[in-house]
Amino acid sequence: MILNISKIKTEALLLFCKDIILTYQDADEFSFDVNEETHHYINSMTHDILQQLENLTKSHEYYLTNRDNSRIKAILLSYEHINKSLSKELKDGKPFNPSMLYFSMLATWFAELQKESRSKEYIYFIIYPYANVYDKLLINIKDKEFKALNVSMINIAEKIIWELEQYKFV
Repeated sequence: MILNISKIKTEALLLFCKDIILTYQDADEFSFDVNEETHHYINSMTHDILQQLENLTKSHEYYLTNRDNSRIKAILLSYEHINKSLSKELKDGKPFNPSMLYFSMLATWFAELQKESRSKEYIYFIIYPYANVYDKLLINIKDKEFKALNVSMINIAEKIIWELEQYKFV
């Protein structure tokens, strides 16, 4: 069986981002001075992206039930690699913004590395206006700590995505 490595890594990344959103969607991550408009924007963006992630990924039960399938096994290995990379970056209780993290991971994968740029199934992520979100969460933020946290999330996301790009299945 021939596996499309790029699609496998893409699905693992989408699954991981979906899990980040589902894990932190009810958490109060805004202990910073963020205005209501920005807070609403982040929630709206997250809701839209989550809908697309749910359309493109299967349920957790599907992946666990079919984990012996070579394609699913590769997806789960890639997912585990992303998780380990993130754990390494966030050690010692380092603060993080899950919204900016998952968003930056998607932006790096689809916009910067142009992964799946010819795939119709990922069209939403390929043409997403990433620059608008960066403007909203970096340029239009007055709280310097929140802005610095967002910049650190971009740096972490880029490291994780670069490691995913270089990852070889064992």
